[in-house]
Amino acid sequence: MAKEVQSQFQEEQQLVVFRLGSEEYGVDILQVQEIKRMLDITRVPKAPGFIEGVINLRGQIIPVLDLRRRFGFPAAERTPDSRIIVVNIGDLVIGLIVDTVLEVISLPKEAISPAPALVTGINNDFLAGIGDLGERLLIILNLEKILAVDELGDLQEFGQQLEE
Repeated sequence: MAKEVQSQFQEEQQLVVFRLGSEEYGVDILQVQEIKRMLDITRVPKAPGFIEGVINLRGQIIPVLDLRRRFGFPAAERTPDSRIIVVNIGDLVIGLIVDTVLEVISLPKEAISPAPALVTGINNDFLAGIGDLGERLLIILNLEKILAVDELGDLQEFGQQLEE
């Protein structure tokens, strides 16, 4: 019985599903620390261009980026549904602004396909795959690729400056 349960978990991926515009995206729940309502974001001079600002989360200063801007989508007004998804990318804790968080789902591995060459106009490197939810498709993001190597370095340096 224990092996059946264990193999069932390995055959499914739990995802936090959110929306940017009309598209639905998913990120691995194991990388999600928490989901917050919009907080006051403090703009920081000389921050890298992809950083919206920083928030104070229980004494920890966390950089926040707007996924719409990161993906090159048009800006949208923040609404009561807007959220900050706090994620762990390697050693970094980062907030991602999204239009709305929809649900947490378990998706069977066989329902996830490799990402096609062109999807929704965003860089294909950002994609881990496409989830088939029957009536709708889910773009599964690879958070490690959301930030390029040089941007990760900028972000780590930025975080060190904030701590000083």
